[in-house]
Amino acid sequence: MTKRIIAVLTVGLFLVFFTQACTIKLNGASTQGLKTINVGYFENNAQLVVGNLSQNFTEALKNRIRTTSSLAIVQGEADASMTGSITGYSIEPVSVQATNNNIAPIAGANRLTITISVVYTNKANKKNNFTQSFPAFADFTGDIANQEQGLIATITKQLTEDIFNKAFANW
Repeated sequence: MTKRIIAVLTVGLFLVFFTQACTIKLNGASTQGLKTINVGYFENNAQLVVGNLSQNFTEALKNRIRTTSSLAIVQGEADASMTGSITGYSIEPVSVQATNNNIAPIAGANRLTITISVVYTNKANKKNNFTQSFPAFADFTGDIANQEQGLIATITKQLTEDIFNKAFANW
């Protein structure tokens, strides 16, 4: 009986110490040494300009950081900073449909690509600093006018995820 009590106590103590020593990060974000970040306005420098893209992208990036990390977003001096610009916004055909009677072929599907250039500075760990371009795209058929804002939202989500992962998960 005493051996059984000792075994149960040993396992119980092991579990208590083991679970207190371990932490799990479900989002994989590592913000060690950081408490604040300054996210600058991402100006649209692309040849094709969508009026609300800069504001929407900047706010989406801030929201991604705010909801998946413990960092406080501040203006001015911060432990880390993220600045950049929208450097590309293009629509290109990705498939071609044949036509009859010597008429030029037409695009069967198109691709909207947005490219963001980011400069990330981490004062706590300078080896995590980077300057990089992040492209993302979505394919569509038909007229872009009815789909553009939805495509931009899809691409923005992918871009903010890629940028967040590069800055805080080293992916």
